[in-house]
Amino acid sequence: MKKSALSFILIFMLVFSLVACNSNTNTNTDNTKQDALNVYVSTEINTLIQWASSNDTSFTILNNAFEGLYRLDTNSQPQPALAKDYKVSEDGLTYTFYLKDNIKWSNGTEITANDFVYAWLKQMSKEATNGYSFIMNDYIVGGNEYFSEDISAEEVGVKAIDEKTFEVTLIQPTPYFQRLTVLPMFFPLNEEFVTSQGDNYGLSADAMIYSGPYVIKNYDIASGCNLAKNDKYWDTDNVAINDINVRVIKDCGAALNAYNAGQISKVTLQSTDVPAYKDSEEFHSGSNFRTDYIQFNTTNEKLSNVKIRQALSYAIDRNVLVDVILADGSGTGVGMIPYGMNGDGKKTFRELNGDINTFDAEKAKQLWAEGVEELGYTPELTILVSDENVVKTIATFVQSQFKANLDIDVKIDSKTLKARNEIMDGKVSGVTYDMAITAWGADYDDAMTYLDLWTNGTPYRGNYVSDEYNSLVAQAKQETDNQTRTELLLQAEKILCSEDMVAAPLYYRGFAYLQKPNIENLTVHSFGPPIEFKYANFK
Repeated sequence: MKKSALSFILIFMLVFSLVACNSNTNTNTDNTKQDALNVYVSTEINTLIQWASSNDTSFTILNNAFEGLYRLDTNSQPQPALAKDYKVSEDGLTYTFYLKDNIKWSNGTEITANDFVYAWLKQMSKEATNGYSFIMNDYIVGGNEYFSEDISAEEVGVKAIDEKTFEVTLIQPTPYFQRLTVLPMFFPLNEEFVTSQGDNYGLSADAMIYSGPYVIKNYDIASGCNLAKNDKYWDTDNVAINDINVRVIKDCGAALNAYNAGQISKVTLQSTDVPAYKDSEEFHSGSNFRTDYIQFNTTNEKLSNVKIRQALSYAIDRNVLVDVILADGSGTGVGMIPYGMNGDGKKTFRELNGDINTFDAEKAKQLWAEGVEELGYTPELTILVSDENVVKTIATFVQSQFKANLDIDVKIDSKTLKARNEIMDGKVSGVTYDMAITAWGADYDDAMTYLDLWTNGTPYRGNYVSDEYNSLVAQAKQETDNQTRTELLLQAEKILCSEDMVAAPLYYRGFAYLQKPNIENLTVHSFGPPIEFKYANFK
């Protein structure tokens, strides 16, 4: 996710810590008899407008206040949500979803198939500003033509057969299509309500209605929001926690003190704190399908030379980064696709493609010297980063690696996440970037969730345009033979992260945390929506 789209957002290390409620109901400091949680996130909410949201913080709130056809369960498997079932045609091109009876919006209005048609068409159009139109348009008949305004909505492959039957026609068979429907972009929207709010939709809690386990009581982009159990939700009886309070807190040091004082239920650990707590019974760690990487701006003159970009990648010892600097269970970034993601059904993608990105100081020096000679001068470089603590720590490490192994002084430009994104998106007049640290979390368990990001030539993806790369990805999207499809994607990753060196993977995010024993079923997914509040409860 451009997260986030995946999105987004460390899942635990940077994003979430759960805090015992200090507000209105059954509250105490020994973490018993609680029915509310305070949750803090490390980045601002940005927006809760569905077709504009693209980071993990927004996705988490949307995922818990809204719901789509399917929802990931505690094992990250899609289960019927607003849909009760679906069928696929023999050619794999037509999906027919059957909605549950008595599913309602939080204002009591019935949820119908038309709500999906309206929401999906909005996401497929130029109204969508979250960069996620491709996740529908590349799969659904007429999607790209509708985005280009060459056809009408009636010609797009999304239809309401009746109020409870929603039909989707795909361009080619897509084995993971059902899994896509768990993403916030695929959630329904009530056309009458959205239209009635006009430009105010999504700007306040009462300017939205909700289809998920929670409703938003109030929210502020900078400070956070409050969620309450949705009594109109079809499965409300199985939602155990009544209130979730989401606060924006960028500094996590105070949280550890609060945890040790018995005032909070769960806290993420900074890497420097891991050694002191790793032997505790309350210590836990995990990993996600999420890659942090350096995005090079390929049209920036200083980084237009591929040898310069390759030298910068070879100069980074990623093992030191994950073992010493992070020390939280993160994996060494040896390619764009994380460990564990599906490959050919027998081996993982990472096992098939091996280590593409490695540390080689001598090769880095050689390529740097050759690149400088070809450029005709030694470039002065700046790395753009968001202002989260861990990201700044990683940037400082990368900066030190460039100094130690290339003898160059690279500056760090720290901005708020919103400001960094605006610069990378090319939305700040007269301002560009050399390279930036960013991340992508998997929307679904397939390498395509990463590799099709670089086919659009956008500023955020380094303005990268390659006919060869685009052809490989396009062929993979149309290929029905899984072995051939996998080979095409393996080639594409090698071009992206080695031959053209458009993006230099750093690490696959892990997380380390302490958790009180009275919390259970707070579910973190390796892909898709980051975290589920629906299943959580206090023992």
